[in-house]
Amino acid sequence: MDVLTLIGIILAFVAIIGGNFLEGGHLGALLNGPAALIVLGGTLAACLVQTPMSAFKRAMQIFIWILFPPRIDLAGGIDRVVSWSLTARKEGLLGLEAVADSEPDAYSRKGLQLLVDGAEPAAIRGILEVDFLTQESRDIQAAKVYESMGGYAPTIGIIGAVMGLIHVMGNLADPNQLGSGIAVAFIATIYGVASANLFLLPVANKLKAVAIRQSRYREMLLEGLLSIAEGENPRSIELKLQGFME
Repeated sequence: MDVLTLIGIILAFVAIIGGNFLEGGHLGALLNGPAALIVLGGTLAACLVQTPMSAFKRAMQIFIWILFPPRIDLAGGIDRVVSWSLTARKEGLLGLEAVADSEPDAYSRKGLQLLVDGAEPAAIRGILEVDFLTQESRDIQAAKVYESMGGYAPTIGIIGAVMGLIHVMGNLADPNQLGSGIAVAFIATIYGVASANLFLLPVANKLKAVAIRQSRYREMLLEGLLSIAEGENPRSIELKLQGFME
């Protein structure tokens, strides 16, 4: 679990609710159904108009990454590449066939199979680069779904504020109706700005960071596989790949 994300979400709620309490407010003052419907519904609607179905579905799939990102072990990956290079040095590239068959990671399995098949380094680079760059682009495009919602939410909040003020102006003769209209006006703005800056934009940036880290891991594997194809010394391969470590 990504503890920092959990702490950040909890701290955001504590800051908003706690600040409101210290100013003499109460939790009920921050809860308003019409304002939530305007901001959340309007933001989602704008996002759906903008986003292709494939990107939206991918965005829903990777949302869990904010709390449970895929495990990316660069050090472990380097050790695996070095072990592959030792096998290739002792048994030849055909010795990697059994390793490829038992490899759980599809990207690594494809690279190992290319080595076993005797593909040229240029061909291996071309095939595997397309794979990891396409996946990186797909995941970043999905992260931008949340980024776009973070851009729309404050504006939709302003729309909610204006609608609340229209309601207020239309009921100036009835003081009993003024309070609810003013509440929608101000709370809609809070919902829009808070959801964008405390949740949607941070979520987008977190997902982008995970996608880039995954891409770096695959790039490291690619460089290792190319080094094996070129017959480099396992120790030299290890020293080269350590440059990918953070």
